[in-house]
Amino acid sequence: MASRPVTSVFGIDRSLSGRMWRWRGGNMDMGESAADLGDDLVTQLLLARGVPREDLERHRNPTLREFLPDPSAFRDMDVAAERLAQAVMTGESITIYGDYDVDGATSAALLIRLLRMLGHRADYYIPDRLLEGYGPSGEALVRLGQQGSSLIVTVDCGAMAHQALADAHAAGIDVIVVDHHKCAAELPQTVALVNPNRLDESDIGAAHGHLAAVGVAFLLAVATVRTLRQRNFFESRPEPSLFELLDLVALGTVADVAAIQGLNRAMVAQGLKIMARRDNIGMAALIDAARLNRAPVCSDLGFALGPRINAGGRVGESTLGVRLLTTEDAEEARAIAAQLSQLNEERRAIEASVQEAAEALLQTQHNRAVPVLAGRGWHPGVIGIVAGRIKEKTGKPALVIALDADEETGHGKGSGRSITGVDLGAAIIEARELGLLVAGGGHAMAAGLTIESGKIAALADFLDERLGRAVTAAQAQQSMLLDLSVAPRGLNPSLVEALESAGPYGVGWPGPRIAVGPVRLIKADIVGKDHVRLIAAGRDGASFKAVAFRAAESELGQTLLHGAQGRQLWLAGRAKIDDWASRPQAELHVDDAAWAD
Repeated sequence: MASRPVTSVFGIDRSLSGRMWRWRGGNMDMGESAADLGDDLVTQLLLARGVPREDLERHRNPTLREFLPDPSAFRDMDVAAERLAQAVMTGESITIYGDYDVDGATSAALLIRLLRMLGHRADYYIPDRLLEGYGPSGEALVRLGQQGSSLIVTVDCGAMAHQALADAHAAGIDVIVVDHHKCAAELPQTVALVNPNRLDESDIGAAHGHLAAVGVAFLLAVATVRTLRQRNFFESRPEPSLFELLDLVALGTVADVAAIQGLNRAMVAQGLKIMARRDNIGMAALIDAARLNRAPVCSDLGFALGPRINAGGRVGESTLGVRLLTTEDAEEARAIAAQLSQLNEERRAIEASVQEAAEALLQTQHNRAVPVLAGRGWHPGVIGIVAGRIKEKTGKPALVIALDADEETGHGKGSGRSITGVDLGAAIIEARELGLLVAGGGHAMAAGLTIESGKIAALADFLDERLGRAVTAAQAQQSMLLDLSVAPRGLNPSLVEALESAGPYGVGWPGPRIAVGPVRLIKADIVGKDHVRLIAAGRDGASFKAVAFRAAESELGQTLLHGAQGRQLWLAGRAKIDDWASRPQAELHVDDAAWAD
């Protein structure tokens, strides 16, 4: 049977960014009346995101009660919970070994705060990004054991640290690994390795492979408390409320760009409610440092709070994030949050320099499926962010490598970001197994590696061959998917409120994209470094503000600035509330535009 031809929205087969516009679900051309749909609009948004009609109610208000699996379904979970519970009950010295990014910091903070609730003070260790690199080292693990730690729990790292964990095992140190990165068939020596992406994981566990490490850590917390309950640990002490830890889960999940689906969506939705209560002193200080004058929403976690935590590990001191999220001292929290904000500004300057240099190398890539860009002296702390920017610019996975300033060492640290439909982490693991890398791992959307500089060209050829077809297929699917269209008067605060009620949104649960028009541009100029600011007016007499972020140098931005005078346009993007207006007003964050005449 022949497939039904794809129909474009408003006949737009090629927009200003070169994409066809298509409906995500069915035709949702609403004119001015979209906000009046109420629950019907939410229903359509849920259906368009793959929710079966019989499962709609569970997804309208996602809760842990509905989505939390039995932690025992995950391999090694019960073993990990038993060992951690034993350490709590016998007063052993426990160290949480984290990573320096947001997922690592929130995972470590979650377990530290859990143990504190249980009357146990745990130590923590966060490696220095520049001096020690990613993941546990045998030297550090053995040293922690010599200092008295009989149990070490690694979070957001360890799944591929075979030699380091073998060293710890030989030294008689018990290690539990809590991770979410891809695993090899042969697992390292541990007491327990809890990771939904184990190749031998159960069906239920594997179905949760989209969890960030902080989500896996939360499941371990649930399992540990259950084990302690079974051992009558709470006969003489109150049982902790694990809901209080969900603000950490929300921050780590969103900042690590984990898919906001199923359990993740439930944890983020409930975590935002906990965050609004400001019970965590460090989290409250972070919110204040980001100058948020309202309760955070999902996008704030990725664009305002997460980058500040990351800045400590990228260009500052790796322990700052964990210290902030676990402190009980309000003054210390304010000082650390201010320091992280300053480091974030420094990170932006460094990032801009590396990004400019990396973009200059793009022309040397000769249409590779995966641009591989390397530079000597680039700061390793920003290459992941730059890889993300290159991915956005090219629509392809991108790998950015910071080569050592000393040419004699001949090594580089790399970070990659991928696009939906292309598993970069699996390709990097395969490259490591083929001897192209010193070390490497990751997950579908992101990866990290260490490489000899002489093998960069071979790696680029391998990725071109290994991922070329997948990239081509993924790019073919990169249409501009629209949830609904409205006339300019229909873009109002009531519509934004109705759209947000189907959230929280993120990777895997995309925020609603709407088309507004037809409009003509009354004003178009540049604000900040490269954002295009617009005022658009429609035939219905209504006007609204819009902004296209980081678009000034793109074809879209240049057309909006200089080529749209006197012409009618459709604008497509996310409807948002303008927080800076004297009264609530809706504005459009523009992703694309197309001619309407």
